Amino acid sequence: MQIMLDLYSIYLVYLHMKKRGNIMNLNYNDSLDKLLVGINDKYKSWNSSLSYKPNGVDISVKSGRKFDKIISDKSVWGFVAKKDGEHKGLPFKEGDVFKPASWSAAAKHVRGSIFDTNNNWYDWTGPNYLI
Repeated sequence: MQIMLDLYSIYLVYLHMKKRGNIMNLNYNDSLDKLLVGINDKYKSWNSSLSYKPNGVDISVKSGRKFDKIISDKSVWGFVAKKDGEHKGLPFKEGDVFKPASWSAAAKHVRGSIFDTNNNWYDWTGPNYLI
């Protein structure tokens, strides 16, 4: 019963965001590419002199079973859910973004979505903490 209530509350948040116009109608790969560009843009705005790494950070994506791991330089930036599922007892949707708990594991709670039109939920250093 609790899982159904959790799924329903997540669905209500999704509908609210969609109503406000914060959900984009892009596919997964396009949205992931947009996130990678956004990470690099945020790095360049932070490093305005471009004295260190003038081309931005080196970002790569390593695909796993449940998540795509985003690697920034030599550290994990975060994880993106490839499809709907459950992680550590909590449901998640395709495109949800998690902070890394370690090199190979995502943290428990969702920090944002690649389908969100706002980009205030992440920075070039990683997804923001929960408030």
